[in-house]
Amino acid sequence: MFTKIIKRGHRKVAKSDGGGGGGDYGYASSSRSSGSASTSNVVVNHASRGDVPSNSAQHQLSSAVLTAPPAPDTIENLPMFRDVPISERQNLFLRKLQNCCFQFDFSDTLKMVREKEIKKQTLIELVDFIQSGSSKITETNQEELIRMISVNIFRCLPPASHENTGSENMEPEEEEPYLEPSWPHLQLVYELLLRYVVSSDTDTKIAKRYIDHSFVLKLLDLFDSEDPRGEGRGTGGIGELLEILGSIINGFALPMKEEHKLFLVRALIPLHKPKPIAMYHQQLSYCITQFVEKDYKLADTVIRGLLKYWPVTNCQKEVLFLGELEEVLEATQASEFQRCMVPLFRQIARCLNSSHFQVAERALFFWKNEHIVSLIAQNRNVILPIIFEALEKNIKFHWNPAVHGLTVNVQKMFMEMDVELFEECQRQCAEREAGAKELEEQRELAWQRLTEATAQ
Repeated sequence: MFTKIIKRGHRKVAKSDGGGGGGDYGYASSSRSSGSASTSNVVVNHASRGDVPSNSAQHQLSSAVLTAPPAPDTIENLPMFRDVPISERQNLFLRKLQNCCFQFDFSDTLKMVREKEIKKQTLIELVDFIQSGSSKITETNQEELIRMISVNIFRCLPPASHENTGSENMEPEEEEPYLEPSWPHLQLVYELLLRYVVSSDTDTKIAKRYIDHSFVLKLLDLFDSEDPRGEGRGTGGIGELLEILGSIINGFALPMKEEHKLFLVRALIPLHKPKPIAMYHQQLSYCITQFVEKDYKLADTVIRGLLKYWPVTNCQKEVLFLGELEEVLEATQASEFQRCMVPLFRQIARCLNSSHFQVAERALFFWKNEHIVSLIAQNRNVILPIIFEALEKNIKFHWNPAVHGLTVNVQKMFMEMDVELFEECQRQCAEREAGAKELEEQRELAWQRLTEATAQ
Protein backbone atom coordinates (compact mmCIF):
# COMPACT_ATOMS: atom_id res chain seq x y z
CA MET A 1 0.00 0.00 0.00
CA PHE A 2 2.83 2.37 0.94
CA THR A 3 4.62 1.90 -2.38
CA LYS A 4 1.68 3.09 -4.46
CA ILE A 5 1.68 6.35 -2.48
CA ILE A 6 5.41 6.69 -3.23
CA LYS A 7 4.60 7.06 -6.92
CA ARG A 8 2.96 10.39 -6.08
CA GLY A 9 6.40 11.69 -5.16
CA HIS A 10 6.48 15.12 -3.60
CA ARG A 11 2.99 16.14 -4.63
CA LYS A 12 1.76 18.65 -2.09
CA VAL A 13 -1.39 18.13 -0.09
CA ALA A 14 -4.01 20.65 -1.14
CA LYS A 15 -5.55 22.59 1.71
CA SER A 16 -9.20 23.58 1.64
CA ASP A 17 -10.46 27.13 1.74
CA GLY A 18 -11.49 26.67 5.31
CA GLY A 19 -7.94 26.46 6.71
CA GLY A 20 -5.64 23.67 7.81
CA GLY A 21 -6.74 20.51 9.50
CA GLY A 22 -10.46 20.58 8.91
CA GLY A 23 -11.01 20.38 5.16
CA ASP A 24 -10.42 18.21 2.13
CA TYR A 25 -6.68 17.64 1.69
CA GLY A 26 -6.86 16.05 -1.70
CA TYR A 27 -7.02 12.44 -0.55
CA ALA A 28 -9.15 9.86 -2.31
CA SER A 29 -12.70 9.64 -1.09
CA SER A 30 -13.22 6.99 1.53
CA SER A 31 -16.97 6.72 0.99
CA ARG A 32 -16.64 3.27 -0.58
CA SER A 33 -14.71 1.82 2.34
CA SER A 34 -16.66 -0.31 4.73
CA GLY A 35 -15.26 1.63 7.67
CA SER A 36 -15.75 5.18 6.38
CA ALA A 37 -17.78 7.75 8.24
CA SER A 38 -19.61 10.86 7.08
CA THR A 39 -17.76 14.08 7.88
CA SER A 40 -20.31 16.66 6.77
CA ASN A 41 -21.98 17.11 10.18
CA VAL A 42 -19.04 16.36 12.44
CA VAL A 43 -17.22 19.29 14.03
CA VAL A 44 -13.79 18.17 15.10
CA ASN A 45 -11.62 21.10 16.05
CA HIS A 46 -13.76 22.72 18.73
CA ALA A 47 -10.86 24.79 20.02
CA SER A 48 -10.75 26.75 16.75
CA ARG A 49 -14.47 27.68 16.59
CA GLY A 50 -15.79 31.15 17.16
CA ASP A 51 -13.66 34.26 17.64
CA VAL A 52 -9.93 33.90 17.82
CA PRO A 53 -8.96 34.12 21.50
CA SER A 54 -6.42 36.59 22.79
CA ASN A 55 -2.81 35.50 23.13
CA SER A 56 -3.04 35.01 26.89
CA ALA A 57 -6.36 33.21 26.70
CA GLN A 58 -5.07 31.14 23.83
CA HIS A 59 -1.97 30.16 25.78
CA GLN A 60 -4.04 29.24 28.84
CA LEU A 61 -6.40 27.17 26.71
CA SER A 62 -3.61 25.28 24.97
CA SER A 63 -1.70 24.71 28.19
CA ALA A 64 -4.79 23.32 29.86
CA VAL A 65 -5.46 20.96 26.98
CA LEU A 66 -1.86 19.86 26.63
CA THR A 67 -1.28 19.19 30.30
CA ALA A 68 -4.55 17.36 30.96
CA PRO A 69 -3.93 13.61 31.05
CA PRO A 70 -5.92 11.59 28.47
CA ALA A 71 -8.78 9.53 29.75
CA PRO A 72 -8.37 5.76 29.35
CA ASP A 73 -9.72 4.28 26.11
CA THR A 74 -10.60 7.68 24.68
CA ILE A 75 -9.24 9.94 21.99
CA GLU A 76 -8.66 13.58 22.85
CA ASN A 77 -9.93 16.55 20.88
CA LEU A 78 -6.76 18.67 20.79
CA PRO A 79 -6.32 22.21 19.43
CA MET A 80 -4.78 22.83 16.03
CA PHE A 81 -1.11 23.70 15.68
CA ARG A 82 -1.90 27.24 14.56
CA ASP A 83 -3.91 27.83 17.74
CA VAL A 84 -1.01 27.27 20.14
CA PRO A 85 2.28 29.14 20.63
CA ILE A 86 5.31 27.84 18.73
CA SER A 87 6.90 26.77 22.00
CA GLU A 88 4.01 24.37 22.67
CA ARG A 89 3.85 22.77 19.23
CA GLN A 90 6.31 19.96 19.88
CA ASN A 91 4.33 18.98 22.97
CA LEU A 92 1.11 19.17 20.97
CA PHE A 93 2.72 17.09 18.22
CA LEU A 94 3.51 14.39 20.76
CA ARG A 95 -0.05 14.40 22.13
CA LYS A 96 -1.49 14.11 18.63
CA LEU A 97 0.78 11.14 17.94
CA GLN A 98 -0.44 9.48 21.12
CA ASN A 99 -4.00 10.18 20.01
CA CYS A 100 -3.38 8.42 16.72
CA CYS A 101 -2.20 5.27 18.46
CA PHE A 102 -5.82 4.63 19.36
CA GLN A 103 -7.24 1.78 17.25
CA PHE A 104 -10.84 1.48 16.05
CA ASP A 105 -13.14 -1.31 14.96
CA PHE A 106 -14.06 -0.46 11.37
CA SER A 107 -16.31 -3.48 10.97
CA ASP A 108 -19.07 -1.43 12.59
CA THR A 109 -19.57 1.78 10.60
CA LEU A 110 -21.86 3.28 13.26
CA LYS A 111 -19.49 2.77 16.15
CA MET A 112 -17.41 5.74 17.41
CA VAL A 113 -17.99 7.77 14.27
CA ARG A 114 -16.97 11.06 15.89
CA GLU A 115 -13.76 9.59 17.35
CA LYS A 116 -12.79 8.06 14.00
CA GLU A 117 -13.21 11.44 12.36
CA ILE A 118 -11.10 13.13 15.04
CA LYS A 119 -8.26 10.70 14.36
CA LYS A 120 -8.58 11.18 10.60
CA GLN A 121 -8.38 14.96 10.89
CA THR A 122 -5.49 14.66 13.33
CA LEU A 123 -3.56 12.51 10.85
CA ILE A 124 -4.24 15.05 8.09
CA GLU A 125 -2.91 17.83 10.30
CA LEU A 126 0.21 15.80 11.16
CA VAL A 127 0.90 15.24 7.44
CA ASP A 128 0.53 18.96 6.79
CA PHE A 129 2.73 19.86 9.78
CA ILE A 130 5.62 17.67 8.58
CA GLN A 131 5.25 18.73 4.96
CA SER A 132 5.23 22.43 5.84
CA GLY A 133 8.61 22.16 7.60
CA SER A 134 7.53 24.91 9.99
CA SER A 135 9.21 23.26 12.94
CA LYS A 136 11.93 20.63 13.17
CA ILE A 137 10.69 17.55 15.03
CA THR A 138 12.61 16.57 18.13
CA GLU A 139 14.26 13.16 18.36
CA THR A 140 11.81 12.07 21.06
CA ASN A 141 8.90 12.96 18.81
CA GLN A 142 10.51 11.17 15.87
CA GLU A 143 10.71 8.02 17.95
CA GLU A 144 7.06 8.42 18.95
CA LEU A 145 6.12 9.09 15.32
CA ILE A 146 7.60 5.79 14.13
CA ARG A 147 5.98 4.00 17.07
CA MET A 148 2.57 5.41 16.11
CA ILE A 149 3.10 4.46 12.46
CA SER A 150 4.11 0.94 13.48
CA VAL A 151 1.03 0.54 15.67
CA ASN A 152 -1.22 1.49 12.76
CA ILE A 153 0.30 -0.22 9.72
CA PHE A 154 1.80 -3.44 11.06
CA ARG A 155 -1.08 -5.89 11.22
CA CYS A 156 -2.03 -9.42 10.30
CA LEU A 157 -3.16 -9.64 6.70
CA PRO A 158 -6.13 -11.84 5.77
CA PRO A 159 -5.40 -15.03 3.80
CA ALA A 160 -4.93 -14.61 0.07
CA SER A 161 -7.87 -15.51 -2.14
CA HIS A 162 -6.23 -18.67 -3.46
CA GLU A 163 -5.56 -19.76 0.13
CA ASN A 164 -9.28 -19.63 0.84
CA THR A 165 -10.36 -21.41 -2.33
CA GLY A 166 -7.43 -23.76 -2.70
CA SER A 167 -6.98 -22.60 -6.30
CA GLU A 168 -3.85 -20.74 -7.34
CA ASN A 169 -4.82 -20.60 -11.01
CA MET A 170 -7.84 -18.35 -10.65
CA GLU A 171 -7.61 -15.21 -12.75
CA PRO A 172 -7.16 -12.02 -10.62
CA GLU A 173 -10.13 -10.30 -12.28
CA GLU A 174 -12.37 -13.19 -11.19
CA GLU A 175 -11.55 -12.69 -7.53
CA GLU A 176 -13.33 -10.33 -5.19
CA PRO A 177 -10.73 -7.76 -4.04
CA TYR A 178 -10.21 -7.42 -0.32
CA LEU A 179 -10.68 -3.84 0.86
CA GLU A 180 -8.97 -2.88 4.10
CA PRO A 181 -11.76 -1.44 6.33
CA SER A 182 -9.35 0.93 8.09
CA TRP A 183 -8.12 2.45 4.83
CA PRO A 184 -9.38 6.01 5.65
CA HIS A 185 -6.81 6.05 8.48
CA LEU A 186 -4.26 3.68 7.01
CA GLN A 187 -3.87 5.75 3.86
CA LEU A 188 -2.99 8.83 5.89
CA VAL A 189 -0.50 6.96 8.07
CA TYR A 190 1.33 5.78 4.94
CA GLU A 191 1.30 9.34 3.67
CA LEU A 192 2.72 10.53 6.99
CA LEU A 193 5.56 8.02 6.78
CA LEU A 194 6.32 9.11 3.23
CA ARG A 195 6.39 12.80 4.15
CA TYR A 196 8.71 12.06 7.07
CA VAL A 197 11.11 10.06 4.90
CA VAL A 198 11.32 12.62 2.06
CA SER A 199 11.37 15.70 4.30
CA SER A 200 14.55 17.77 4.04
CA ASP A 201 14.28 18.40 7.80
CA THR A 202 14.60 14.70 8.63
CA ASP A 203 18.03 13.75 9.99
CA THR A 204 18.84 10.43 8.32
CA LYS A 205 21.11 9.36 11.16
CA ILE A 206 18.28 9.76 13.66
CA ALA A 207 15.70 8.26 11.30
CA LYS A 208 17.82 5.12 10.86
CA ARG A 209 17.62 4.45 14.60
CA TYR A 210 13.87 3.91 14.33
CA ILE A 211 13.35 2.92 10.68
CA ASP A 212 15.65 -0.02 11.20
CA HIS A 213 16.08 -3.43 9.57
CA SER A 214 13.16 -4.90 11.49
CA PHE A 215 10.87 -2.03 10.47
CA VAL A 216 11.75 -2.42 6.79
CA LEU A 217 11.18 -6.19 6.87
CA LYS A 218 7.75 -5.71 8.40
CA LEU A 219 6.99 -3.07 5.80
CA LEU A 220 7.94 -5.48 3.02
CA ASP A 221 5.59 -8.07 4.48
CA LEU A 222 2.74 -5.63 3.89
CA PHE A 223 3.37 -5.88 0.15
CA ASP A 224 1.34 -9.10 0.29
CA SER A 225 -1.81 -7.06 0.86
CA GLU A 226 -4.47 -7.72 -1.79
CA ASP A 227 -6.16 -4.35 -1.36
CA PRO A 228 -5.96 -2.86 -4.89
CA ARG A 229 -5.77 0.65 -3.43
CA GLY A 230 -2.39 -0.15 -1.88
CA GLU A 231 -0.56 -2.73 -4.01
CA GLY A 232 -0.63 -4.08 -7.53
CA ARG A 233 -2.32 -7.42 -6.88
CA GLY A 234 -0.07 -10.41 -7.34
CA THR A 235 3.18 -8.42 -7.75
CA GLY A 236 3.96 -7.52 -4.14
CA GLY A 237 5.30 -4.03 -4.85
CA ILE A 238 7.90 -5.27 -7.36
CA GLY A 239 7.30 -2.37 -9.73
CA GLU A 240 7.85 0.26 -7.06
CA LEU A 241 10.97 -1.45 -5.73
CA LEU A 242 12.36 -1.73 -9.26
CA GLU A 243 11.70 1.95 -9.77
CA ILE A 244 13.90 2.74 -6.77
CA LEU A 245 16.46 0.17 -7.87
CA GLY A 246 16.72 1.81 -11.29
CA SER A 247 18.09 4.96 -9.67
CA ILE A 248 20.55 2.89 -7.63
CA ILE A 249 21.82 1.01 -10.70
CA ASN A 250 22.27 4.31 -12.48
CA GLY A 251 24.76 5.29 -9.79
CA PHE A 252 26.83 2.07 -9.91
CA ALA A 253 30.55 2.73 -10.22
CA LEU A 254 32.68 1.10 -12.90
CA PRO A 255 34.04 -1.48 -13.18
CA MET A 256 30.83 -3.11 -11.98
CA LYS A 257 31.12 -5.29 -8.91
CA GLU A 258 30.65 -9.02 -9.24
CA GLU A 259 27.75 -9.06 -6.76
CA HIS A 260 25.92 -6.55 -8.95
CA LYS A 261 26.28 -8.83 -11.96
CA LEU A 262 25.05 -11.78 -9.91
CA PHE A 263 22.04 -9.73 -8.87
CA LEU A 264 21.25 -9.13 -12.53
CA VAL A 265 21.47 -12.84 -13.36
CA ARG A 266 19.83 -14.29 -10.25
CA ALA A 267 17.19 -11.68 -9.41
CA LEU A 268 16.35 -9.35 -12.30
CA ILE A 269 16.42 -11.62 -15.36
CA PRO A 270 14.24 -14.32 -13.70
CA LEU A 271 11.57 -11.64 -13.12
CA HIS A 272 10.70 -12.07 -16.80
CA LYS A 273 9.10 -15.43 -16.02
CA PRO A 274 5.99 -14.52 -13.93
CA LYS A 275 2.70 -14.15 -15.77
CA PRO A 276 1.82 -10.66 -14.42
CA ILE A 277 5.09 -9.15 -15.73
CA ALA A 278 3.11 -6.45 -17.54
CA MET A 279 2.44 -4.81 -14.16
CA TYR A 280 6.14 -4.06 -13.60
CA HIS A 281 7.78 -4.61 -16.99
CA GLN A 282 8.49 -0.93 -17.65
CA GLN A 283 10.55 -0.62 -14.46
CA LEU A 284 12.24 -4.00 -15.02
CA SER A 285 13.18 -3.09 -18.59
CA TYR A 286 14.72 0.17 -17.37
CA CYS A 287 16.85 -1.66 -14.79
CA ILE A 288 18.00 -4.24 -17.35
CA THR A 289 18.90 -1.56 -19.88
CA GLN A 290 20.85 0.36 -17.24
CA PHE A 291 23.06 -2.67 -16.67
CA VAL A 292 23.86 -2.96 -20.39
CA GLU A 293 24.52 0.75 -20.73
CA LYS A 294 26.87 0.58 -17.74
CA ASP A 295 28.73 -2.49 -19.00
CA TYR A 296 28.25 -3.42 -22.65
CA LYS A 297 29.73 -6.87 -22.02
CA LEU A 298 26.53 -7.80 -20.18
CA ALA A 299 24.47 -7.56 -23.39
CA ASP A 300 25.05 -11.21 -24.29
CA THR A 301 24.03 -12.32 -20.79
CA VAL A 302 20.86 -10.23 -20.88
CA ILE A 303 19.82 -11.30 -24.39
CA ARG A 304 20.34 -14.99 -23.64
CA GLY A 305 18.37 -14.49 -20.42
CA LEU A 306 15.46 -13.02 -22.36
CA LEU A 307 15.58 -15.94 -24.79
CA LYS A 308 15.55 -18.37 -21.88
CA TYR A 309 12.28 -16.94 -20.53
CA TRP A 310 10.73 -16.12 -23.91
CA PRO A 311 6.95 -16.72 -23.76
CA VAL A 312 5.52 -19.50 -25.91
CA THR A 313 1.76 -18.88 -25.86
CA ASN A 314 1.42 -15.38 -24.37
CA CYS A 315 1.44 -12.97 -27.31
CA GLN A 316 1.09 -9.79 -25.26
CA LYS A 317 4.09 -10.84 -23.21
CA GLU A 318 6.03 -11.44 -26.46
CA VAL A 319 5.33 -7.86 -27.51
CA LEU A 320 6.80 -6.66 -24.21
CA PHE A 321 9.88 -8.84 -24.68
CA LEU A 322 10.42 -7.52 -28.21
CA GLY A 323 10.21 -3.94 -26.97
CA GLU A 324 12.74 -4.61 -24.24
CA LEU A 325 14.98 -6.49 -26.64
CA GLU A 326 15.11 -3.49 -28.96
CA GLU A 327 16.19 -1.24 -26.07
CA VAL A 328 18.93 -3.71 -25.11
CA LEU A 329 20.14 -4.01 -28.71
CA GLU A 330 20.40 -0.23 -28.96
CA ALA A 331 23.06 -0.40 -26.22
CA THR A 332 24.76 -3.50 -27.64
CA GLN A 333 28.11 -3.33 -29.38
CA ALA A 334 29.11 -5.43 -32.39
CA SER A 335 31.33 -7.85 -30.46
CA GLU A 336 28.57 -8.80 -28.02
CA PHE A 337 25.97 -8.90 -30.78
CA GLN A 338 27.97 -11.51 -32.67
CA ARG A 339 28.06 -13.80 -29.65
CA CYS A 340 24.28 -14.15 -29.45
CA MET A 341 22.99 -13.30 -32.92
CA VAL A 342 22.30 -16.89 -34.04
CA PRO A 343 19.86 -17.90 -31.24
CA LEU A 344 18.53 -14.35 -31.21
CA PHE A 345 17.48 -14.28 -34.86
CA ARG A 346 16.12 -17.81 -34.71
CA GLN A 347 13.68 -16.46 -32.13
CA ILE A 348 13.03 -13.32 -34.19
CA ALA A 349 12.27 -15.52 -37.21
CA ARG A 350 9.61 -17.34 -35.17
CA CYS A 351 8.15 -13.98 -34.15
CA LEU A 352 8.07 -12.85 -37.79
CA ASN A 353 5.78 -15.77 -38.62
CA SER A 354 3.51 -15.28 -35.61
CA SER A 355 -0.17 -15.32 -36.52
CA HIS A 356 -0.65 -12.57 -33.94
CA PHE A 357 -0.05 -9.49 -36.06
CA GLN A 358 1.25 -7.36 -33.15
CA VAL A 359 4.06 -9.82 -32.49
CA ALA A 360 5.06 -10.04 -36.16
CA GLU A 361 4.75 -6.28 -36.60
CA ARG A 362 6.84 -5.53 -33.49
CA ALA A 363 9.59 -7.86 -34.70
CA LEU A 364 9.63 -6.18 -38.13
CA PHE A 365 10.01 -2.78 -36.45
CA PHE A 366 13.59 -3.78 -35.59
CA TRP A 367 14.47 -2.84 -39.18
CA LYS A 368 13.40 0.74 -38.47
CA ASN A 369 16.12 1.12 -35.83
CA GLU A 370 19.30 2.47 -37.40
CA HIS A 371 21.69 0.93 -34.85
CA ILE A 372 20.10 -2.52 -35.15
CA VAL A 373 20.08 -2.30 -38.93
CA SER A 374 23.78 -1.43 -38.78
CA LEU A 375 24.49 -4.53 -36.65
CA ILE A 376 22.43 -6.68 -39.02
CA ALA A 377 24.19 -5.28 -42.09
CA GLN A 378 27.61 -6.09 -40.61
CA ASN A 379 26.52 -9.69 -40.01
CA ARG A 380 24.10 -10.21 -42.92
CA ASN A 381 25.92 -13.35 -44.10
CA VAL A 382 24.79 -15.09 -40.89
CA ILE A 383 21.46 -13.38 -40.25
CA LEU A 384 19.78 -13.39 -43.66
CA PRO A 385 19.97 -17.19 -44.14
CA ILE A 386 18.30 -17.61 -40.73
CA ILE A 387 15.32 -15.35 -41.39
CA PHE A 388 14.95 -15.55 -45.19
CA GLU A 389 12.45 -18.39 -45.12
CA ALA A 390 10.37 -16.60 -42.47
CA LEU A 391 10.24 -13.51 -44.70
CA GLU A 392 9.14 -15.60 -47.66
CA LYS A 393 6.36 -17.24 -45.65
CA ASN A 394 5.06 -13.85 -44.57
CA ILE A 395 4.88 -12.59 -48.13
CA LYS A 396 3.08 -15.70 -49.32
CA PHE A 397 0.81 -16.56 -46.43
CA HIS A 398 0.47 -13.89 -43.70
CA TRP A 399 -3.06 -12.61 -43.35
CA ASN A 400 -2.26 -9.09 -42.11
CA PRO A 401 -1.64 -6.41 -44.81
CA ALA A 402 0.59 -4.32 -42.51
CA VAL A 403 2.83 -7.29 -41.73
CA HIS A 404 2.94 -8.16 -45.43
CA GLY A 405 4.00 -4.61 -46.34
CA LEU A 406 6.70 -4.41 -43.65
CA THR A 407 8.08 -7.77 -44.74
CA VAL A 408 8.41 -6.56 -48.33
CA ASN A 409 10.33 -3.50 -47.09
CA VAL A 410 12.71 -5.70 -45.08
CA GLN A 411 13.39 -7.87 -48.13
CA LYS A 412 14.13 -4.79 -50.22
CA MET A 413 16.53 -3.62 -47.53
CA PHE A 414 18.46 -6.89 -47.68
CA MET A 415 18.56 -6.73 -51.48
CA GLU A 416 20.11 -3.27 -51.26
CA MET A 417 22.65 -4.52 -48.71
CA ASP A 418 23.84 -7.49 -50.78
CA VAL A 419 22.11 -8.64 -53.97
CA GLU A 420 24.31 -11.72 -54.40
CA LEU A 421 23.63 -12.92 -50.84
CA PHE A 422 19.91 -12.35 -51.27
CA GLU A 423 19.82 -14.33 -54.52
CA GLU A 424 21.84 -17.14 -52.95
CA CYS A 425 19.41 -17.34 -50.02
CA GLN A 426 16.53 -17.30 -52.50
CA ARG A 427 18.10 -20.18 -54.44
CA GLN A 428 18.71 -22.21 -51.27
CA CYS A 429 15.15 -21.57 -50.10
CA ALA A 430 13.80 -22.75 -53.47
CA GLU A 431 15.92 -25.90 -53.22
CA ARG A 432 14.61 -26.62 -49.70
CA GLU A 433 11.04 -26.11 -50.85
CA ALA A 434 11.60 -28.41 -53.84
CA GLY A 435 13.19 -31.03 -51.60
CA ALA A 436 10.32 -30.78 -49.13
CA LYS A 437 7.81 -31.09 -51.95
CA GLU A 438 9.58 -34.17 -53.33
CA LEU A 439 9.69 -35.71 -49.85
CA GLU A 440 5.96 -35.11 -49.43
CA GLU A 441 5.22 -36.73 -52.80
CA GLN A 442 7.27 -39.78 -51.82
CA ARG A 443 5.40 -39.95 -48.52
CA GLU A 444 2.00 -39.81 -50.24
CA LEU A 445 3.11 -42.45 -52.74
CA ALA A 446 4.22 -44.73 -49.90
CA TRP A 447 0.83 -44.33 -48.20
CA GLN A 448 -0.95 -45.05 -51.47
CA ARG A 449 1.02 -48.26 -51.96
CA LEU A 450 0.33 -49.28 -48.37
CA THR A 451 -3.39 -48.65 -48.85
CA GLU A 452 -3.49 -50.71 -52.04
CA ALA A 453 -1.59 -53.59 -50.41
CA THR A 454 -4.02 -53.57 -47.49
CA ALA A 455 -7.03 -53.59 -49.82
CA GLN A 456 -5.77 -56.71 -51.60
